[in-house]
Amino acid sequence: MDIYGYARVSAKDQNEMRQMVSLAAFPVERKKIFLDKLSGKDFNRPQYRRLLRKLKKGDILVIQSIDRLGRNYEEMIEQWRIITKEKQAHMVVQDMPLLDTRKGRDLTGTLIADIVLQLLSYVAQTERENIKRRQAEGIAAARGRGIRFGRPRKEIPPEFEGLRRLWMRGEISGREAARQLAVSHNTFFEWAKAGCTDWEI
Repeated sequence: MDIYGYARVSAKDQNEMRQMVSLAAFPVERKKIFLDKLSGKDFNRPQYRRLLRKLKKGDILVIQSIDRLGRNYEEMIEQWRIITKEKQAHMVVQDMPLLDTRKGRDLTGTLIADIVLQLLSYVAQTERENIKRRQAEGIAAARGRGIRFGRPRKEIPPEFEGLRRLWMRGEISGREAARQLAVSHNTFFEWAKAGCTDWEI
């Protein structure tokens, strides 16, 4: 029997230390803890896939909380089934003792664990959808206030207007004008389009 741990954070700049300390206290050996720094929207995660290949009958997989496994309701239920039914390994969710499949292996215990899992998986996915909705609403509200996202626009240099007029008269190419301004030719054309109220020479 081997004891494995799985930890996940959604982004590379997030700190996984709290999960690692919790798993080590179970105890899980550090070399048997698998960590992904990816979203929980699906299970296409390299370390999780690697862990799943290692799991065998009687092994124990420990996670700190159910949302570390994932945030997609249907896929979480399916992965739980694969681990506990197909692989016949045990699952331990540290912050939810009811989700410890080493205990209550009778029909009632299994039923309770399945109900709790479905409820928590639903909550995890609902929270993920709420986060995405709040982010979209926040971005829309910020745009409504005139806040721009992405890289800030370059300031148009004073010499642009003279080069634009030379370009309009066909005396220089757009690429040459862009080179003299030290910008891309796409930027030059965007400035030319935005800055022209008429195209008369």
